[in-house]
Amino acid sequence: MTTLTVPAVTPTTTTQPVNRNLFRDTKIVMLRELRPVLRDPFSLIFGMIQPLVFLALFGPLLKGSLGGSLDGGVWQWFVPAILVMTTLFGTSATGSSLLFEFQTGAHERMLVTPLSRSSLLIGRALKEMVPLFGQAVIVIVVMTPFGFDLHLGGAVIGLALLALFGIGLGSFSYALAIAVRKQDWMFWVVQQTFLFPLMILSGMLLPLETGPEWMRVASKFNPLSYLVDAERTLFAGDVSSTTVLWGFVAGLVTVALGLTVGIRTMLRSAA
Repeated sequence: MTTLTVPAVTPTTTTQPVNRNLFRDTKIVMLRELRPVLRDPFSLIFGMIQPLVFLALFGPLLKGSLGGSLDGGVWQWFVPAILVMTTLFGTSATGSSLLFEFQTGAHERMLVTPLSRSSLLIGRALKEMVPLFGQAVIVIVVMTPFGFDLHLGGAVIGLALLALFGIGLGSFSYALAIAVRKQDWMFWVVQQTFLFPLMILSGMLLPLETGPEWMRVASKFNPLSYLVDAERTLFAGDVSSTTVLWGFVAGLVTVALGLTVGIRTMLRSAA
């Protein structure tokens, strides 16, 4: 009797890397961050009204003292700066929600998901841009009867530039939150320490042309000053100016450095 021997077949498993789509991951993170805001719309409404309050209180003072010396009028000069300011305040505080997630353990659970590390940074920063777009529409609609001249093409490009800059700044905020998570009060100390000098040295609230020489020199090293100048130029309808080019250079440098620092900080904290 002949025995037929069947060779053993060793099962082989093929592991295929899961290629996550960065845009899809970013959308997931952004929607996750937006849910608490949508469940509590009062904070969103208050955030949209705040720029109008600032325009109503600070704008007339600026108009009375500098209105005749500003190209295009005070509102053409000040409204883009207000949009930059709301972006600065919103995205620089991105890390504050992360500090809360450290306390609840939610951040650690996010790290074990297949979401890309970049999307965790970009999605949080883009979440702040959603109310910004709402604020921009409200501000433009309200200020148009008062002499603000809207150039739609430049405004759209300007908002895209703000989103680019916001991603970079939000990534820095994310990295700061990770670095000080054991002393979370340090987050606000560092954020406020850097925030107001950046604002003042950008010419956002007052023109620097009449300021001391050292302030004008310092502004050349402030990326926010190039962003503010670019936004004013874009909202004036000039999309081909070299000022706009330098604004995008500042935005690209900020987003490149922000993502690099943010991702490295996150990977080290998870190791």
